[in-house]
Amino acid sequence: MTNLAGKIAWVTGAGSGIGEAAALSLAEAGATVVLTGRRREPLEDVARRINQNGTSHVQPADLTDAAQVQRVGEQIRASLGRLDILVNNAGVNIVERHWAQLTPDRIDTLLQGNLAGALYCVTVALPFMREQKDGLMIHTASMAGRFIGGLSGPIYTVAKHGIVAMSHSLNMAECIHGIRSTVFLPGEVATPILDKRPNPVGPEVRARMVQPAECGDLIRYIACLPRHVVMNEVHLSPTWNRGYVAALERAI
Repeated sequence: MTNLAGKIAWVTGAGSGIGEAAALSLAEAGATVVLTGRRREPLEDVARRINQNGTSHVQPADLTDAAQVQRVGEQIRASLGRLDILVNNAGVNIVERHWAQLTPDRIDTLLQGNLAGALYCVTVALPFMREQKDGLMIHTASMAGRFIGGLSGPIYTVAKHGIVAMSHSLNMAECIHGIRSTVFLPGEVATPILDKRPNPVGPEVRARMVQPAECGDLIRYIACLPRHVVMNEVHLSPTWNRGYVAALERAI
């Protein structure tokens, strides 16, 4: 299938970055897109662009609040009646991310924003997809979900490893219901979350990174695959991989 007409897609973290790009790309392919994030204003901006040629619905929510996530699900059921695609993309990071700086509050921020919220969204999507005997979930993790390093911070890395495990376990348990789950592990992407790094990089460095639109194109490709196949896991990283370059420079 190369056309998503008639499909309902719920995109979280849809106000910027990968989520914004995914929402625009899925809408371009014909899907009706439900946009969720904490702040209404950027969601409304994405909706305005989609609605020029497509259809979107703005449903703001704090995804770390399980009750708010459930309310979005109830609104999707009441207004649209089905859910075909979940792009489980929302995530956070903080500047004070390393062991010497971590406090219980900072740990909770990272685990709630990167793991618990994603799990809450899965609990909303599963009943729709089981009833339909069909559905796709695409979860944005990170290369930090596969490779342990110092850049992202330990709790972010723990959370993203959890997203990888969640996605694969969904395929193991839900394949009999026609449900597919893909975990997307991008390398460095030029999104606003980079501003939350202890040492933000400038525009020249960001230009060499993966761009959000490229992530959106990949998410649309996954969403258009036929029902009988699942892309279990996919990596996307810059050709100029700064981790590789640093290792080469150390070796000289």
